[in-house]
Amino acid sequence: MSTAPQDDLAQEFVAFAVETGVLRFGEFKTKAGRLSPYFFNAGLFDDGLKVGRLAQFYAQRLMASGLEFDMIFGPAYKGITLAAAVAIELARLGHNKPFAYNRKEAKDHGEGGTLVGAKVQGRVLIIDDVISAGTSVRESIAMIQAAGATPCGVTIALDRQEKAAENGQDLPWSAVQYVKEQLKLPVVAIAGLSDLLHYLQTTSSTAVSAHAAAVNAYRDRYGV
Repeated sequence: MSTAPQDDLAQEFVAFAVETGVLRFGEFKTKAGRLSPYFFNAGLFDDGLKVGRLAQFYAQRLMASGLEFDMIFGPAYKGITLAAAVAIELARLGHNKPFAYNRKEAKDHGEGGTLVGAKVQGRVLIIDDVISAGTSVRESIAMIQAAGATPCGVTIALDRQEKAAENGQDLPWSAVQYVKEQLKLPVVAIAGLSDLLHYLQTTSSTAVSAHAAAVNAYRDRYGV
């Protein structure tokens, strides 16, 4: 689900991402080979204060969405920290949910296997930072179903709201639309490209607002 430009939570999140340097402007090459005027690197939520605030945004958005889930699953690697942090925040708010994650290589001693944490069961929410191609989501769905549980949705920090690409060709849908329409899973995003653009057009910082035209042009070319 995309968020409206006047969405206060989304605007707060974009401001937070810009202030912490997680959301940067310039010229960056994406996985699809495009030159993007902005770059969102969730790996830079790299201290306790930032991760705690990030978890608050996820928890608030999830609670407002009405999406029902029994547990959280974080795909390795970024999803591991996100699952733990958001589970802590939800518990603080009175919604204690178990969480699990996968390891990239199967362990052949101890309990073995690739899944770590709580038993994967019931309605499972997948958490990640962004959806670039849907590959991570498909892999998570396979692991959750193999454990006998049901994937019930995906939550991400930022929906880039741009066309997906395959073999260098633009597709008519975004990776998020693919997950929603082809994989039949709802997607809950804290903010989207439309929110980012609204922030750039209304911020009092001239240094930041100077990037509005480039981001708008990028959306005109690749947006969905």
